[in-house]
Amino acid sequence: MLDLSSFDLSTIPVTEDMIDAEKVAHVQLKNPLEHALLVLTKTGYNAVPVLDLDGKFCGIISKSDIVEAMFGIEKIEVEQLYSKTVEDVMNVDIPTVHVSDSLENVLHVLIDYSFACVLDDRERMVGIYTRREMLKQLRNEYYQQRS
Repeated sequence: MLDLSSFDLSTIPVTEDMIDAEKVAHVQLKNPLEHALLVLTKTGYNAVPVLDLDGKFCGIISKSDIVEAMFGIEKIEVEQLYSKTVEDVMNVDIPTVHVSDSLENVLHVLIDYSFACVLDDRERMVGIYTRREMLKQLRNEYYQQRS
């Protein structure tokens, strides 16, 4: 059984294994849905952060958000890709973490989301922390305990 009693997530800063914002695929509020779908498809991600022109975090958009926006009453309305923007369909009820938070705070977000957006004091995204990075941290701790 993995004993994490000596592994204190509350002492590890969120920025330790964070992916910097410059390396994170994202879309902007006013982008058409077509652009967002292209970004999601080309990167292979299911969701990406949505930022305003100043880099402020506004929410996330996912492939399923876009597909749902195309559903009409009787058919799929592909023209919605060109007439709607990211702002029209993005999810704004997304938990985030602050640069001063610890990995313990991130862990709570990663239970329900594949990544957590890390924000500064002005609500600008400075990076993301992924579920993959959290699992790598836990794996490393496990192997340190075994040796």
